[in-house]
Amino acid sequence: MGTTSRTLDQDTRGQTDRASRSGPRASDRPRARDQVESSREAGGTGDSLANGLGWFSIGLGLAQIAAPRGMARLIGVTDDSRSAAIMRTVGMREIAAGIGILSQPHHRPGWLWGRVAGDIMDLALLGTVLSGNSMQRNRTVVATAAVLGVTALDVLSGQQLEQRSEGNGESSRAEGRRRSKSEVTANLTINRPPEEVYRFWRQLDNLPQFMQHLESVQVLDDRRSHWVARAPAGKRVEWDAVITQDRPNELIGWRSDEDAQVRNEGTVRFRPAPGGRGTEVSVTLRYDPPAGVLGAAISKLFLEEPTKQIPDDLRRFKQVMELGEVMLSDATVRPGPHPAQPDADLEQEVER
Repeated sequence: MGTTSRTLDQDTRGQTDRASRSGPRASDRPRARDQVESSREAGGTGDSLANGLGWFSIGLGLAQIAAPRGMARLIGVTDDSRSAAIMRTVGMREIAAGIGILSQPHHRPGWLWGRVAGDIMDLALLGTVLSGNSMQRNRTVVATAAVLGVTALDVLSGQQLEQRSEGNGESSRAEGRRRSKSEVTANLTINRPPEEVYRFWRQLDNLPQFMQHLESVQVLDDRRSHWVARAPAGKRVEWDAVITQDRPNELIGWRSDEDAQVRNEGTVRFRPAPGGRGTEVSVTLRYDPPAGVLGAAISKLFLEEPTKQIPDDLRRFKQVMELGEVMLSDATVRPGPHPAQPDADLEQEVER
């Protein structure tokens, strides 16, 4: 009996050891599956909402292209040819956004923020209709409320995807920081000596003469200054800045205060152009858009984003230095389609 008992004990221990080496017990497998499923559910919430918004965007876009006049009447807009053209354009934008959202195997928030920018454009158009004498104001109010609801869903989905992206590791966080901080570089040759170009720029209150978005720059002392700029949607942004580098006729570096509404820093370099052709001016600007990626998208929508501003400002600076003033084109004075005719003030001057 003693031998038989020891043999049974050894067999039992051997089976237990083999079972432990062979993997988790059957009772453990449901828990493992539950953990996998819960992980999928946590990551799938944002995907499900993004998928729904993608299909909604495509469906809405198809309706706007197929029946633009009917969609215009639905929201209380006069169903004329102009409204139909705008509706088709908005429809193509919706389809492009929907395809962009659905075509990515792992959803990224970029297309959702693009939809948010589109929603803001739609709200602006509906606001224009509401400010007019619309006979179907109730329909426009309902349409505006619906767009606000969809905008909230777009923002929610974008935030969910942003959070999931940030949770994928340090590389994702580094990429997010890279995306949220933007850098712009622009270069131009001006037919004036470096000393003259540097001297005009270093007098900071000269900058609003060619930087169209600036309202004023107040020089506080040799290093510090106060800036006031126009922002999208008719708002103003103010901040204090400090000169961090100053090499006469070569380089000016600046940095905004840490509590600035739009933090920015950069340099402007002045180099003699080859062949004595004046001065090569190179501007580098680094800035944090308000509200991160969303703020950058909204700024681009209103065409008040630094990637457009800086090159335009340099061209105006060249005109100021070489001609003494900024030359305005007809399109600048009167934006949008209009008859090719002189301004009324100019006509009166010619008559006199």
